[in-house]
Amino acid sequence: MGRVTARRKITRITAGARTERVDTLAVEEPLELRVGGESLMVTMRTPGDDFDLAAGFLVSEGVVTAEADLTTMRFCAGKDETGENSYNLLDITLAPGVSAPTPSAKRNFTTTSACGICGKDSLDDVRTKSTWDLTDDLSTFKAEVLAALPDRLRAAQKVFDKTGGLHAAGLFSAEGDLLAIREDVGRHNAVDKVVGWALRTGRLPLRQTILMVSGRASFELAQKAVMAGIPALAAVSAPSSLAADLAEESGLALAGFVRADTMNLYANANRVI
Repeated sequence: MGRVTARRKITRITAGARTERVDTLAVEEPLELRVGGESLMVTMRTPGDDFDLAAGFLVSEGVVTAEADLTTMRFCAGKDETGENSYNLLDITLAPGVSAPTPSAKRNFTTTSACGICGKDSLDDVRTKSTWDLTDDLSTFKAEVLAALPDRLRAAQKVFDKTGGLHAAGLFSAEGDLLAIREDVGRHNAVDKVVGWALRTGRLPLRQTILMVSGRASFELAQKAVMAGIPALAAVSAPSSLAADLAEESGLALAGFVRADTMNLYANANRVI
């Protein structure tokens, strides 16, 4: 499998002194996803948990809702400069009866690791109807549990400790127990990897859970939470206006600027007690 980190010689300047050293960087490589042999998108990601990434992306697009919807996922032949398989081409076969992604879901160019929504024809294309209604989930969450999640997420970021260059998404129970964490150069990839893990372990919909993200809460991250049936999204930074609108419409509790003793609630504040 592809490398998660890479070593690189650097020059460090401190108080006017120059020293040579080796630093650890997060790896960023392209991954092409194909469905039934047809290209769906190319995204920049940190290698690892690629099956989860692919499965989570298909959940967010409304293509699959259960592990049984996926027949196979396999890496196709693709060589790097050394002649080894680069593991950067993944082909997915859907189960009989599962409709292939619509043309609006296709990314016909490389998306960056920071923007998974680029390439959508319109905002309406992104407002995919979720299989699960969040208003059916009556979960509430203690404010003190939410406030503790950033530190718990940070403590579990093993690759970030080495590189300082990865986003993280963590799935927590309503009691604050960590269920899954994924790291990636792209915040949307990290969320897809968590959602894909849940799909592949038969956990969807993710009732009574909290999705904690290390950066801001964009519209796309809110959409991914809704599509996975997650009733609460918390972020260490700010949400966007569209994320707040979607959260309010769908029943998603949305918390931003979550700190040790403060947070802002942008939607469905009644879920936080």
